[in-house]
Amino acid sequence: MDKNIQQKIDNWLSGNYEQSVKDTIITMQKDNPDELADAFYKNLEFGTGGLRGLMGIGTNRMNKYTVGMATQGYANYLKKCFDGEIKVAIAHDCRNNSRFFAETTANVFAANGIKVYLFESLRPTPELSFAIRNLGCKGGVVCTASHNPKEYNGYKAYWDDGAQMVTPHDENVIIEVDKIASVDDVKWSGGEANISAIGKDMDELYLTMAKGLSVYPDVCAAQHGLKIVYTPIHGSGIMLVPQILKKFGFDNVHIVEEQSVPDGNFPTVVFPNPEEKEAMSLGLALAKKIDADILLGTDPDSDRVGIGVKNTKGEWVLMNGNQTAVLAFNYMIEARKTKGINQPNDMVVKTIVTTGMIDVVAKASNIACYNVLTGFKWIASLIKEKEGKENYIIGGEESFGLMIGDKIRDKDAISAVALLCEMAAYEKSKGSSMYAKLIALYVQYGLFKETLVSITKKGMNGAKEIEDMMQGYRSNPPKTIDGVPVAELLDYELQVGKNLQTGESKPIDLPKSNVLQFLLNDGTKISARPSGTEPKIKFYFSVNSKLDNAEGFEAADKLLAEKIARMVSEMQLK
Repeated sequence: MDKNIQQKIDNWLSGNYEQSVKDTIITMQKDNPDELADAFYKNLEFGTGGLRGLMGIGTNRMNKYTVGMATQGYANYLKKCFDGEIKVAIAHDCRNNSRFFAETTANVFAANGIKVYLFESLRPTPELSFAIRNLGCKGGVVCTASHNPKEYNGYKAYWDDGAQMVTPHDENVIIEVDKIASVDDVKWSGGEANISAIGKDMDELYLTMAKGLSVYPDVCAAQHGLKIVYTPIHGSGIMLVPQILKKFGFDNVHIVEEQSVPDGNFPTVVFPNPEEKEAMSLGLALAKKIDADILLGTDPDSDRVGIGVKNTKGEWVLMNGNQTAVLAFNYMIEARKTKGINQPNDMVVKTIVTTGMIDVVAKASNIACYNVLTGFKWIASLIKEKEGKENYIIGGEESFGLMIGDKIRDKDAISAVALLCEMAAYEKSKGSSMYAKLIALYVQYGLFKETLVSITKKGMNGAKEIEDMMQGYRSNPPKTIDGVPVAELLDYELQVGKNLQTGESKPIDLPKSNVLQFLLNDGTKISARPSGTEPKIKFYFSVNSKLDNAEGFEAADKLLAEKIARMVSEMQLK
């Protein structure tokens, strides 16, 4: 056993930890030393978004002690930043131990003299963002690992605007968390009187806000029988999605029964992620059975939404996140213009790895479209920067996230479900469909196709392998890909864009981030980004071509798919 790892293990065996934890360590020393080493070889990093990791004993796991130490550091930073009464809100999803972690977090905050609003039971992440703003909190926490497998849990930390923290607060909280050297530095109890439960009253405030996002309530009323299938995939969406659809006026909603009960074991899926076809399979089966108009699914903490619709042949297809975002952005832009409620200073926001088709759509309507780093905290940060000067309408990213309106500051699948159903109702009222609308947009603005390739590198060497891969691209970028010259390399870590043909450089006016983008002469964009929450490196491929008519869609789409496949093969990513 490595000396540093053994020292950490010895500290737990001799420290102020529960006897059951020490007994588990002793058993693992005999029966599973490799797993024990992985559990202690590093500290679970409190990153810029908080914690996320496997649950279990050890410094590299999500458990009572890592959560408590993180909360103590966060509490210390809040007390440095704010005078007087400090309030925080805490929520959790359906995952195993999420309630326990939320209560642990509440107890530590409260023991530090901080007023805590703890949701009475599981709630969607976007409602936490709303509650922080509504209650005037200085921060907040939601215990969730989003769409990760059942073995994971996490801890997302928020600031006073209802968004996950950005610079300087994220880095400063990390400094304070790192100062907590021992569980003995944590105030574990003694402030229980500072904890108040919140629930249904906040639900109603949130639902009223979300209802106010509707652009065509008359269409929803006329199309109230729109046949909707919804699955919460065992998650927290069941708490609010049926209610928001009812508020929008839809009364023909069918919930996937097998996935309707919150369950952290996610018994019907491998990955509780609406991006995965397998997770949506039960919903697809029900949608086919009842000949539904639209299928929607949300992840465990209900910040991501996936949708299924029928194509022009009547076959069910699942939209990817870019397609859903294009439809949502275009709907909000078009509908507001048609209703006469658009403003000259309207703006939309997307991330740098999200389809460039949105930029084209926005430009055609003379609406400012800003590109920010991956993560809704950056969309929220831009909203804060532009407040009082520009009017935020909608933001989104390719990973099935949308944020409509500025009353919350994180991705929100609850309001997105409602607005997507309104879109479906609007198209149906015109004798059309969301799929047909998407094809029409491709004809109007060009056919854009995106593919995500994720490579997982597990274990102690995984992070180093990913780092080496990025460094290789950074120091020796390809000159051509699929026979097309690489025109530019955008390095967001160095904040420099370099023209690979002329050697000229230009600054990138965004915060540092370990992302590389290759821009090819034919408009292709390839982005490489290590995940901030998983041992993965992600490659985003975006290609485009002209589409003359709807009838040519399948052939053109196939050609673009073949182009992406050639590039993936050439880059040896599969």
